[in-house]
Amino acid sequence: MAWRLAFAGAPAFAATILARLLDSPHSVDLVYTQPPRPTGRGRRVSKSPVHVLAESAGVEVRTPTRFKGEETLLDGFDWLVVAAYGLLLPQSILDAPRHHCLNVHASLLPRWRGAAPVERAIMAGDVETGVSIMRIEAKLDAGPVYRQRRISLGDDAIGAVVATALAVLGADTLLEVLDELPDLLPQPQDDASATYAHKLTSAESLIDWRADAAAIGRQVRALSGRAAAYTSGPDGVRLRILEAHPTPQEEALPPGTLRQDPEGWRISCGQGALAVSTVQLNRGKGTPMPIQSAANGYSRVVFDGAVFGAS
Repeated sequence: MAWRLAFAGAPAFAATILARLLDSPHSVDLVYTQPPRPTGRGRRVSKSPVHVLAESAGVEVRTPTRFKGEETLLDGFDWLVVAAYGLLLPQSILDAPRHHCLNVHASLLPRWRGAAPVERAIMAGDVETGVSIMRIEAKLDAGPVYRQRRISLGDDAIGAVVATALAVLGADTLLEVLDELPDLLPQPQDDASATYAHKLTSAESLIDWRADAAAIGRQVRALSGRAAAYTSGPDGVRLRILEAHPTPQEEALPPGTLRQDPEGWRISCGQGALAVSTVQLNRGKGTPMPIQSAANGYSRVVFDGAVFGAS
């Protein structure tokens, strides 16, 4: 059955799903997204990826911050599909479509309900994650689940890469579910097993070198492509760690000490060390570069024996 859909979402994850819906037999005639906001170093006001895609497809776009009056627009739709929208929908909106509202969530619910499921899964060392297609209820990400699909999380899983893969998987799974509705029945979640993927804070990007190298490595991988993990260095420089992996540390050094050896550069941690390959400094053009290039160009910051962060 081909459905008439409204869609709500904002980032690239949601845009991938919207693109698949636009290319499907279903009709997407209304899109909700976040209002344009300042982004990046230049604080240029930009539209969300969903906004840009919907406009290019000729679909009506709305950017409300309050939903009073939107019910009358939605009552002509079969379903409202939501993916990474970033705003909680009131019950009146949930009840407005003919059937209900569906959410594409990037975790294996009830694990990692909330705003940052991909990053939390990697930071926690989960061995797998996935997507859940669920019916939205008033309680955050607690509605019954129609279908889940899983992927493995290896020791090299990167947040941005995993999110991209889950967007594709989520679009596939959503289309499967839409094809089987309204006969497909969702299954309730086990609330007792729920964990919460709280919104990431800026403080969680700051590396504490007293932590275990494996945990810092997960932090770096989880945040790569988003608000990258960083540390402070000599001359007040902020050094973002973009690519790194944990490694043994035989030499006893204060946490945060950078050393160069024949295998490359590593920073000592509370246990083990972090072998660093790609960094970004808040100097010059702020271009990501190999750490050896940073050492060549910023020798007052990146040098053998430099101490980063709190020890």
